[in-house]
Amino acid sequence: MKYQNSQNWQVLLGGIVAAALILLSFSSFVIINPGQAGVLSILGKARDGALLEGVHFKPPLISAVDIYDVTVQKFEVPAQSSTKDLQDLSASFAINFRLDPTQVVEVRRKQGTLQNIVSKIIAPQTQESFKIAAARRTVEEAITKRDELKRDFDMALGERLDKYGIIILDTSVVDLAFSPEFSKAVEEKQIAEQRAQRAVYVAQEAEQEAQADINRAKGRAEAQRLLAETLRAQGGQLVLQKEAIEAWRQGGAQMPKVLVMGSDSKSSVPFLFNVGNIQEEPTHQ
Repeated sequence: MKYQNSQNWQVLLGGIVAAALILLSFSSFVIINPGQAGVLSILGKARDGALLEGVHFKPPLISAVDIYDVTVQKFEVPAQSSTKDLQDLSASFAINFRLDPTQVVEVRRKQGTLQNIVSKIIAPQTQESFKIAAARRTVEEAITKRDELKRDFDMALGERLDKYGIIILDTSVVDLAFSPEFSKAVEEKQIAEQRAQRAVYVAQEAEQEAQADINRAKGRAEAQRLLAETLRAQGGQLVLQKEAIEAWRQGGAQMPKVLVMGSDSKSSVPFLFNVGNIQEEPTHQ
């Protein structure tokens, strides 16, 4: 009986040992997925060399692996600065970045978590980079040359974050705000410019109308000159014919019932009358 009990304990103990060995064997490996990088720490000390995607051995019980997401991250960071003409300027930047997989060990040693990277590295460096870009131009230039402002900001931020193992992929200006005083001044300037443009348009319109009157007057004068020359050439008869025709038109533009011309149709004035207007005399018996 005792022998059987001893065998049972041995079997149970063997099972426990086998299970422990299996667990230890599984815990001796770590899998790094695509888009990740790992940092191996043994007895609390980070080992050199990042663990990239794949299967890696780690000593059981005395080691741990911190895994970092090295895919693209996006955070919105506010910033404030003063321009070259001492105007207050504030902005909000959307920062797209990722960690350099080969430098995650240094990131683990110096910054720790991704939240620390954003709050302790990216946010203050964004502020400093915006100050550099804004101080190079006036507030109006920050508006009219916004692409140049962003270019200077990107260059300054990229240089500052590269040494921390942070790769900037893209930035965008989400919001660009000014002081209330400057916003009011811009609005008043736009109103004044619109009024000035309206005044110029009215002046140009008046000038064009005056020129049109001059052209019409010149045309009438030229027509009169040609008419006078024609009258002098035709001995004055054409003007009478012209006045007769004008009277005909002004009288209703109706075709006369009778048109009487002289023997010389080129020189005589047409005599127009309507037989409808002639009343028949009564017949005397």
